[in-house]
Amino acid sequence: MKRRKMMDKAKVAILLVFACFVLVPYVWMIMTSLKTSKDYLMHASSLWPRAWTLDGYRKVFAGSPFIQWFINSLLVTGSVTTIVIITSTLSGFVFAKYQFRGKELWFAVILATMMVPSEVTMIPNFLIILKLGLYNKLAALIIPKMVRMFGVFLCRQAIEDIPDSLCEAAKMDGAGDFMIYFRIILPNLKPTISSLGIFTALATWNDYLNPLIMLNDVDRMTLPIAMNYFANQYVADMGATMAAATLMTLPMLILFLLFQRRFIEGSTLSGIK
Repeated sequence: MKRRKMMDKAKVAILLVFACFVLVPYVWMIMTSLKTSKDYLMHASSLWPRAWTLDGYRKVFAGSPFIQWFINSLLVTGSVTTIVIITSTLSGFVFAKYQFRGKELWFAVILATMMVPSEVTMIPNFLIILKLGLYNKLAALIIPKMVRMFGVFLCRQAIEDIPDSLCEAAKMDGAGDFMIYFRIILPNLKPTISSLGIFTALATWNDYLNPLIMLNDVDRMTLPIAMNYFANQYVADMGATMAAATLMTLPMLILFLLFQRRFIEGSTLSGIK
């Protein structure tokens, strides 16, 4: 028992050391956001500010439409995440619990599309958005991402683990397909939905290339593009740039902390092994 406790303490100590290394860039970002421009230029290698200030955060809100950029990112991320969860759970339900001709072939095609890099479809997506008249609109970032093949695969793997007897019992009680979906499938998919939601939200929130191609007006920018614009405006002002970066990372950090337990459960139980 003593040896086991010593091993557990050693594992915790090693994990803490690795955690400290992982946190160093984030701590540096936050500390730099609290420095003055003079302090950063004269003591760039120093982690702690010599003179603490919130001027960087004031410049973010006063010198740019940061609130509008934040709202744009929130709208796009929330819409894409919600739609992807709906389409993925519905498609996963169909592929897991229904029998139809070509089922395995269609699912193989879905898996094959996951191997295609997003850069390959970027130009066709742009041309389609241009034809639909959605260029320079936030809808151009939402519509092409309404279905995520990874989400379909993830939900199908999780739904297959739900006993068929539950669905059959519901049918005997007179429940229809949508009733089974809402009353049986969704309640048993909470960990998977949390995992899929976090994956999708992170990918959408941090997306840089698609907004760069699809958007043109400054007021329609999302935060990753706005960060680039902001850095160009304040090349020497690292305090303001790091303040914007800190504010940008906070929503996703809060999202992960709120759903980390279900995220870990979903990653363990939904086929990511």
